[in-house]
Amino acid sequence: MDIQRPRGTADLLPGTVESWQALEETVRETFDTANYQEIRTPIFEHTELFERGVGDTTDIVSKEMYTFLDRGDRSITLRPEGTAGAVRAFVENKLYGTGSISKLFYIGPMFRYEKPQKGRFRQFHQYGAEVLGTEEPAIDAEVIQLNLTILRRLGLKDLKVELNSVGCPVCRPKHKAEMLAKLEPRRHDLCKECQERLDKNPLRIFDCKNESCQAILREVGAPYISDVLCEECETHFQAVQEYLRAMDVPFVLQKDLVRGLDYYTRTAWEVTSPGFTTIAGGGRYNGLVEQVGGPPTPGIGFGGGVERALWVLQEQGGSLGEGHQLDVFVAVADKDADRTAMVVLNSIRGRGLKSDRDYQGRGLKSQFKLADRMKAKYAVILGEAELASGKATVKDLETGVQEQIGFAALADYIEQHVAEKMASGGKQE
Repeated sequence: MDIQRPRGTADLLPGTVESWQALEETVRETFDTANYQEIRTPIFEHTELFERGVGDTTDIVSKEMYTFLDRGDRSITLRPEGTAGAVRAFVENKLYGTGSISKLFYIGPMFRYEKPQKGRFRQFHQYGAEVLGTEEPAIDAEVIQLNLTILRRLGLKDLKVELNSVGCPVCRPKHKAEMLAKLEPRRHDLCKECQERLDKNPLRIFDCKNESCQAILREVGAPYISDVLCEECETHFQAVQEYLRAMDVPFVLQKDLVRGLDYYTRTAWEVTSPGFTTIAGGGRYNGLVEQVGGPPTPGIGFGGGVERALWVLQEQGGSLGEGHQLDVFVAVADKDADRTAMVVLNSIRGRGLKSDRDYQGRGLKSQFKLADRMKAKYAVILGEAELASGKATVKDLETGVQEQIGFAALADYIEQHVAEKMASGGKQE
């Protein structure tokens, strides 16, 4: 029987993984410029963390989590998202004790049991940020801008932010009462999940993917949470918008946007592009730290899917990351030069230059074909004549120019010329 990868997973092969590396580098560089620090949390956590933090009315908790009992009969869940684990780490390690805000970011695999489709997998990867310790609207604007900046630096086009406020414990009860008044007469017309949401968190009905439930919301004139915000939430929301306008961040108000997680309060957003569903998104979660056992601490964050971003980029005609490319290929023209080739190869690698050679006994012509496939910039040729003269033949594989360079000066010569070629955009006079 052939063993294949599980459905909803992918092998990242050479030629593809380079785009992932380029994305990860872009993510890290962007967060570094804004003084965010990386955090790495376990891939699995106690199930209670997600039930308490993400919320039992969400599709993630009720339908999509990979949950199992370990050998100690403890309920364990592969993480379905990044925020809950980061907040748990913040509380458990008492990061709140520093007296300053924590600006964190992460990159890693997540797991949800859902129908695989383009840009969506059961094992998928997210990058994200969490800021804990301030409820200033300026930080909301910063996090949204970083969310958008990463996607722009990756090359995605026509991006906009869909923005809403989902209120707080002060204004939510009023909204819940109005939703119940409108929807109770139609309770049995709602899907099973939305009937449960009506009792626990009716705001989440706006996130239902069932078109019949959305039609009922329209028919009864269900109120939007943004229409019943308390004074503090309204003031905060207006300030966020002012900061975004000042930063030239394009956004549109989307009153039915509530996101798919129960922990959100106040600011919520998604980044979209015409023709595609949500690419990334996030929101504020001022009560989540308390829910997982910490002191009252406001927070805000976002997550973006690696697979989804790369898929949208490809669909828009873009690309990311260069394929396998060498600085130097060491070609052996005579078997007697084989040992010298290893010495030369090691000295070149010692300068941080990507280099390789043939290990299958190919002839010189075939070695040059291999160098071409590897997109090498230079070839160092070693044969009987080079051993006798003490000088290697160095060939620029773009221009065809060759020079004889003594072994002692070879690494310096290669390092200098590769640097010059990179500085001139890959070409030399």
